[in-house]
Amino acid sequence: MIDYKKIMKKFLHVGCGPQNKTGLKGFSSSDWQEIRFDIDPKVNPDIRGTLTDMTLVASESMEAIFSSHNIEHLFSHEVPIALAEFYRVLKPQGIVVITCPDLQIVCEAIAQDKLLDPLYESSAGPISPIDILYGHRGHLADGNYYMAHKCGFTYSALSGAFLAAGFKKVIGGRRPGNFDLWLVAFKAIPTQGYAKEITEKFLP
Repeated sequence: MIDYKKIMKKFLHVGCGPQNKTGLKGFSSSDWQEIRFDIDPKVNPDIRGTLTDMTLVASESMEAIFSSHNIEHLFSHEVPIALAEFYRVLKPQGIVVITCPDLQIVCEAIAQDKLLDPLYESSAGPISPIDILYGHRGHLADGNYYMAHKCGFTYSALSGAFLAAGFKKVIGGRRPGNFDLWLVAFKAIPTQGYAKEITEKFLP
């Protein structure tokens, strides 16, 4: 007999690149089964597709979605399409955990004429405002045009996009020192206790 309490929950790691769930806060435990999803066949995803076309992912099949620094690779008019796909593939009580660049802090650096000045070091080398705005120059120079950035967000724009897509509650904010935004979106209205539990478990 199957012990359904021990069945792992599934999360879709969209735009996973070469990464897996190792080190992902809240998702790295044995409680979660990771389904890696990406457009690039070179990263060997479990499912190949785009954020705007998740046809190969069944409706209401995932307890969660994790998205790190890939929604900015869409054009602005594609964002509602992608978020509608997120909504579709999530189970009724599902959540999205998402992070992306914070254009507000980036634009503050640009206003100080620091477009090309390194802001921080990454595994790909120094990152400047121009890399955050348009995509990492090194990856683009190597011909990886999937890495181009086509839109961007402030926190209010990101949270507003999720609410417009039908998500019932969003919790998150800015991390100016890290130049990023983080947000949890709930498909259904959570209790106050559940919302607190989820944000503490998944947000940095």
